[in-house]
Order: sequence, then C-alpha cells, then structure tokens
Amino acid sequence: MNNVSLNTQAIQNEVVNIITSVTNINPNRLLQVRDLTRLGLDIIDVVDIILQVEKTYQLTIPDEVPVYTLDDFVNYVSTQTLKQAS
Repeated sequence: MNNVSLNTQAIQNEVVNIITSVTNINPNRLLQVRDLTRLGLDIIDVVDIILQVEKTYQLTIPDEVPVYTLDDFVNYVSTQTLKQAS
C-alpha cells in the first residue's frame, strides 16, 4: 500500500470515530450504509460532524462543499491534507 492509501484509511477511521461519537451510530452500520441521510441524521447532526472534523483536521469545510456521506468527508479531508502537505 502506498502512503496515500494508508493516509486515506487513517482519515476514514478518524472520521468514522468522529461521526459515531457525535451520533452514537454503530461504526459497522456507518461503514455499510455510508449515506448520512439514510442513517437518519438531520442537519444539526451534520453540522456537529462538520465542526468536529474541522477542529480535528484544522481546516474549514465551506458551505458549498457537499458532505452527505462518509466518503464525502474522507475525500474532502484527504484532498485538503494533500494540498497542505505539498
């Protein structure tokens, strides 16, 4: 595995931890469904997740960035951390 894959996996693990701590959703269920709206989360839950992700990774997620799934969060954080590293 290359560093990007390992980094993305680490980011996914941390984002899963953040989402499950904010929402009490089972991590296995989150990894299976991945779509936050299908898990019954409302806008306040998503805002809480965004704030925690921003705090953890010291970045800002603009309002126009779609974050409806676990993958949306992971992809955005991965992209931003790669930009910061270069």
